[in-house]
Amino acid sequence: MTSPMPETTSAFLTALPVAQRQALEHLRQVIIAAAPNAEEYVGYGIPAFRQDGALVSFGAAKAHCAFYVQSPAVMEAYATELAGLDTSKGTVRFAPERPLPDELVIRLVQARLAENAARKAKKR
Repeated sequence: MTSPMPETTSAFLTALPVAQRQALEHLRQVIIAAAPNAEEYVGYGIPAFRQDGALVSFGAAKAHCAFYVQSPAVMEAYATELAGLDTSKGTVRFAPERPLPDELVIRLVQARLAENAARKAKKR
């Protein structure tokens, strides 16, 4: 039997091992600081933020934590800063004991905010 999907960020974090919980709680606070007007919610079973559309989210797997940037364009634009990290098209994976630098997270969140705002302005 599988456990039910968490309905809140707190429920998601509480279910994690201590090291992952602490790393992701810190990541969450950095995201909130970078995007104070973003709405926090749980989507597809993981904590997420939206402002002018989906912004970023985060999660955990057995051996790592993940920061979902949700934008291949932003990942490409920051490829130099992301070099050496475990990345894929829109994700940065990291070990709880080696969290992502706050400054990098802030820049990625701000880039996503700008991307969403530009997309919204274009639709007008």
